Amino acid sequence: MAKPNDLSVGDMAARAGVPVSTLHYYEAEGLIESWRTPANHRRYDRRELRRVAIIRVAQSVGVPLSEIRQVLNRVPREKAVSKDAWAKAAAPWKDMLDERVALLERLRDQMGYCIGCGCLSLETCPLYNVDDALGQNGAGPRRWIGSRTERA
Repeated sequence: MAKPNDLSVGDMAARAGVPVSTLHYYEAEGLIESWRTPANHRRYDRRELRRVAIIRVAQSVGVPLSEIRQVLNRVPREKAVSKDAWAKAAAPWKDMLDERVALLERLRDQMGYCIGCGCLSLETCPLYNVDDALGQNGAGPRRWIGSRTERA
């Protein structure tokens, strides 16, 4: 029997702005839950909309589903969740998101500084790497994804 605040899978998808297949995927991954009517129709509690919104926003900034799951697992399902409960559950993301914001700002501010300009100024170029010293610390853009001391 339908509950007063439940949504069909189609209604849930429309309200959440995702395809039905996305809801099925999130459910299979344990991120959201549904229940079945006696006629075996999938139904969602309206509170699952917030979970889908959190998932979508977090994914849009590159948070992996495994980390999203960890936060969602800290939030109770059986009752309406307060603002404080959401904040407490998401607290572990603060440092990670602050670091991502700083990295994105740095990328925005420095992306056009030297790449392709042809200046070849060894005194001021942030990409100059004397004797490939940064290669000793591993592959890839070490000043960008290396240790925090190399990011300074």
